[in-house]
Parts: sequence; structure tokens; C-alpha cells
Amino acid sequence: MIRFLYPQVLWLLALLPLLLLWRGRRGPVAAVEYSNADLARQVARETRSRAGRWLVALPLAVLALLIIGLARPQLGRSNATVQASGIDLMLAVDVSGSMQSLDFKVDGQPVSRVDVVKSVVGKFIEARPDDRIGMIEFAHSPYLVCPLTLDHDWLLRNLDRVQIGSIDDGTAIGSGIAACVNRLRDQPGKSKVVVLLTDGQNNCGSVSPVMAAEAAKALGVKVYTIGAGVRGEAPMPVTDSDGNKRIVMIQADVDEGALQQIATETGGKFYRATDTDSLEKIYAEINQLEKTTHTLKRFESQRELFPWAVVPALGLLGMSIGLAQTRFRRLP
Repeated sequence: MIRFLYPQVLWLLALLPLLLLWRGRRGPVAAVEYSNADLARQVARETRSRAGRWLVALPLAVLALLIIGLARPQLGRSNATVQASGIDLMLAVDVSGSMQSLDFKVDGQPVSRVDVVKSVVGKFIEARPDDRIGMIEFAHSPYLVCPLTLDHDWLLRNLDRVQIGSIDDGTAIGSGIAACVNRLRDQPGKSKVVVLLTDGQNNCGSVSPVMAAEAAKALGVKVYTIGAGVRGEAPMPVTDSDGNKRIVMIQADVDEGALQQIATETGGKFYRATDTDSLEKIYAEINQLEKTTHTLKRFESQRELFPWAVVPALGLLGMSIGLAQTRFRRLP
């Protein structure tokens, strides 16, 4: 790959057309002055006088080549080898009706829990470009948002489509964990991790959280659990039978004990997120705890190419000086 060590010098090339325009408007310096230009015009029609006109471009070509040489063109050759410890990671996000609660804030404005979670999870995904990441959303039952993939752009597009109401309401924590573990069980990754976020307690599903945690432990899957929402009451928008929307206060019912048990059983950790800042810090901490490690070997060499510009420039300059002493020379 060719690069320039001082690319800013190339801006001087933009001055050359201006120099040529200025020279054309000013005209060449008169070698001999005549009272009558007819004689000079007759001489200008001769072929011999026209033959040297192209010499006017030589100084500009010399300047252009010298500017390119000053920019220090280099031919780079490199060889890099990256070894990363692979982590397969499933994200489980609660999309039950209570995730509409407006107890989180962004820039001082109330925002629903699910919208804040999507924003924070998106940043978490972007911070882990070398890991295979998948996602499960769950309410009354789990639903696959995206399988394990390294195509994080596709994963983020699927994350944008996560919304409340796409699944029957409920909170199937155990089934959500089981669905993630099932996706990880046959994967060859050195580390298998589930990050589960919920704002409620298990009230449906065919698998209990305890059974799901035991299965995860048996298969070597670590589960981090996050309880989202304020303690106490939280405002939530609801629509009544007449179609009118209003805000009601609901009681937070995060089952901290169950989430703590799941994390402890599998070697993970339990967190409590009561606002946007704490949620961002939680995902940032998990990102550090499960950080991928890299071994990078890089070999690089640079070959200087400026002689390929400077030598021709000097050759053209010498040719211009030499021709000026021959039949193409100017009169003093």
C-alpha cells in the first residue's frame, strides 16, 4: 500500500494551476521590443519557433514532481497475525409489559426501560467486535432475535426491532435462560456467557429459574443477571378499554433473591440497575469481566519512493536547462 509521510504537502499541487493561469494572463516576458509587431508575428508563424512551446510546461512538471517527492511517498508492506480467545455470548432481554415503565431518564427526560436497555445493549455489542453474540427476547415465552453471529451490524438491526407486545405478556425467566443455554451448549467457544435482564419475577414458562441455572452450570455456561427498575413504585403508561392512555403507578417486583441465586449457581454475578447510569456501568463492568484477550504480532516495512519523483524532476530540470542552450533558447 502506498502512503505519504507528509500528505499535507500535496496541497501545494493545487497552486500549480493558479501559477499556470497567472502566467497565461501575464504573458511571456518580451525578449525583443518592436515598434511594429508585424515582424514578430511573422516570425512566430515559423515551425522552428513553435517547436519549443512545450518547454513552458517543463518547470511546472518539475515543481509537481518535487512536491510529490517532499510528501515522502512510501510503499508499505505488513503482515499481522491476531489470536483472540473466543467468547460466545447470549443476551436475554425481558420484553414484558412492565418494561414500558418510565422510571429511567435520558437527558432529564423519562424514557421507557426497554428503550434505555436497547441503547445500552447496543453500545455493549459495539464494544465486543471479536465475540460471537446472539440475543433472546422473552415475555410469556422466549423468542430468538438473532443467533450467535460475528455480524454485529445485523445483530444491531435486529435489536432495533425489539419491541413490547410482539410476544404474549408474562415473565418466563427460566425459559429465557434455557433458550440461551440451548444455543450455547454445542458451541466450541472457550467461554460461554449469558447476560439476562429482567424487571420482574418468573410467573410463567415450562422451566423454572432454578432448573435453568442448574442446566447452565452443568454445561459450563456462566449467567450474569440484572434486575432493572426502581425500588418501590414506577410510572407506566396504560391504555384503558376506551382507548385512552394514562399513567398509573405499578409496584416493582424484581425477584432479587432468584436472580442472585442464578448468578451464584453459575459463577456469574447479580446486579441491580435503578437508573440509566447504573445500567451503563453494569454492562461496562460485565464487558471488562468477560473481556477477550488478543495476541497481536505485526511486521511492517516501508520502502521510500521519493527518488522516483525527485530523480525525474532533476532530469527534466537538466533537460530544460540544456535545451535552453540550443536552438530553443530565448533571446536575452
